Amino acid sequence: MKYFYYPGCSLEGTAAEYDVSTRAVLGKLGVELVELEDWTCCGASAAEAVSRLLSMVLPARNLALAQKAEVKADFLVPCSACYLNLRKVEEQVRQDGELLARINEVLEEEDLRYRGGIHSRHLLDVLANDIGADRVLGSRTLSLEGLRVVPYYGCQALRPYQTYDDPEFPKSMEPLIEALGAEVVPWNLGAKCCGAGLMTTKKEAAQEAVAQILAGARGGDCIVTICPMCQMNLEGFQKKISKIFGEDLRISVLYLPQLIGLALGLSDRELKLDKNLALHSELWDRLRSLKRGSP
Repeated sequence: MKYFYYPGCSLEGTAAEYDVSTRAVLGKLGVELVELEDWTCCGASAAEAVSRLLSMVLPARNLALAQKAEVKADFLVPCSACYLNLRKVEEQVRQDGELLARINEVLEEEDLRYRGGIHSRHLLDVLANDIGADRVLGSRTLSLEGLRVVPYYGCQALRPYQTYDDPEFPKSMEPLIEALGAEVVPWNLGAKCCGAGLMTTKKEAAQEAVAQILAGARGGDCIVTICPMCQMNLEGFQKKISKIFGEDLRISVLYLPQLIGLALGLSDRELKLDKNLALHSELWDRLRSLKRGSP
């Protein structure tokens, strides 16, 4: 199993633990990652406010680099915002030949050409559908039995392109979590927006959204995410939001590959658990008890 790997900017900075744990888990599961040399920012959510063409050229450049490498593989993307931008340019050039020509006019400056056709895949899609729960179960060295996990998908991994899961009632994480021996906490907020960048522009609205999600996750030992922005919003503001809303909304938050990595026997250091902002003592105690009880 081989994929082009596009970490994106967040995974080289504030979400380094997502990058490191993704690489470690996929390596453990026998996946080969081909990281492109000289990849660049996909434009995130800022480029389109400056120029629509720029917001198309930036992701297209990375896809063109993959096509120039002449390796037959899908484009694997852990960051939901990057995934959305890459998918967007794929979809738009398929419907707009003039746009594709304009993109290639810019890329020609670097002797690059985007032909379309290369397929961008979210990490969750690859884990759920290419690797699958059975393979994860077969690689497990520690059962997470008794751990109650709340799966949180966010928006951009699911919408607007409905390719691998139901955008309103997503379920693709559940077989993976169950393969680890953990219990999935049933809830209906897995696809609710966390406010994303509103935490810096419309703070009250974002705080309300995050408070609803944290309150809805009560009864779980941890929330599991697949998006750097969701992870930041859910773990970085718990203390402040708890104070604003007058209730204890603290809960541990992990990236999905970190949770999988624990069951695969990877160490805390290999998963960069020290980088998480919300790993509370209750979860640490539960994990230690699971390790003590393992054969």
